[in-house]
Amino acid sequence: MSVAYRNTRIEPGNGRIRVSCEIENRSEETWRTSEGFAIGYQIFDPASDLLVVDGPRVTPGADVAPGETAQVDLEVVLPAEPGEYRVFVSPLREKKGWFYEEGQEFLLLDAAVDGDGQRVVRTKVLNAEALGWYRFLRTLWRAVRLPPVAIWKNRGLIRSMARRDILARYRGSFGGAAWAVLSPLLLMATYFFVFGIVLQTRFANDPSRSGFVLYFLAGMLPWLALSEPAGRAPWVMLEHRNFIKKLVFPVEILPVNQVASGLVTEGFAILIFLLGLALAGRGVPATALWLPVLLVPQVLFTLGLCWFLAALGVFVRDLGQIIGFLLTLWFFLTPICYPESSLPPEAMAILAKNPVYVLVSAYRAILLEHRAPATMPMIKLWLLSGAVFVAGYGWFHKMRRSFADVI
Repeated sequence: MSVAYRNTRIEPGNGRIRVSCEIENRSEETWRTSEGFAIGYQIFDPASDLLVVDGPRVTPGADVAPGETAQVDLEVVLPAEPGEYRVFVSPLREKKGWFYEEGQEFLLLDAAVDGDGQRVVRTKVLNAEALGWYRFLRTLWRAVRLPPVAIWKNRGLIRSMARRDILARYRGSFGGAAWAVLSPLLLMATYFFVFGIVLQTRFANDPSRSGFVLYFLAGMLPWLALSEPAGRAPWVMLEHRNFIKKLVFPVEILPVNQVASGLVTEGFAILIFLLGLALAGRGVPATALWLPVLLVPQVLFTLGLCWFLAALGVFVRDLGQIIGFLLTLWFFLTPICYPESSLPPEAMAILAKNPVYVLVSAYRAILLEHRAPATMPMIKLWLLSGAVFVAGYGWFHKMRRSFADVI
């Protein structure tokens, strides 16, 4: 590298950050002030990498020959608006460009402005390659950390809005909130009538009609919790456009509210299913204790999918109609209302990669077959769900800056 930094001192205070260091010329040419050589700083928004401030330049007292050093004293003035900022301190040649843009080392300051004033979070000396890795690791860490932090921080609001969402859907009806349970039960009864009675579908594990009912309902439990919020997600931003345009509101929790509502509905359905098992004389199996192991990846996958659809629905207004068709196709491509044995082996090799199929098989295993879910499919499901959760939130976080302009 043609530049090195020594004896660096950072002193925040009085609304400014004082940067003092020595820069060494390790190149084979002289840095001449007459040719525009100077030292300056630029401030970026770390979330978007947009340039916020192009700071003033400081020139050394004399030209810097190869092997010589020059003292640099800069005062970095951060914006008054609260937030996180990234400061690049680097030599440059006016009208030719910054040294850091040529891959040379530069001084990086991560700073923050809040109610307590200005502070420097970390200081590093990086080059372009190291900066790329630094940005990647920082983005990865933020992607993993921000979603659970946002959910935990707004947990009270999520709980309140989910409860209001469930009650509002059935307000004014004779059944009231009971429709949160009756609606999925009537839907499942319809599918049972078509496939169990009219088409006489049976599962090889239990060829009786009651066996079909149990295997079918066990498969419907995870499907209802996923399809309901996914079907509503493309509309959620449009339905709450006032929150986006007029209020400082954590809009990322709107899809979370829908997932929470679907989870409440599934909770009632699971209780009814377990009660049915007890009344049918089968009893509640001990393997039902595996249920949290299935619910966690199910919720992560559903949340990531809903964040993705909610953000995309702002820009693609036809998505609400398209997702309804895709969910119907997804349902019939998953062996929920028909046995797996009715599919050719070639088709099963492909459909087995369906995450909902893994969930359906696992629900049936722990609730009806008295065994733990298959290990490798569950490991893959956890990894996929975590990736979808992080990627979905990242997509939503990136696109949300344009919501107000589009809506």
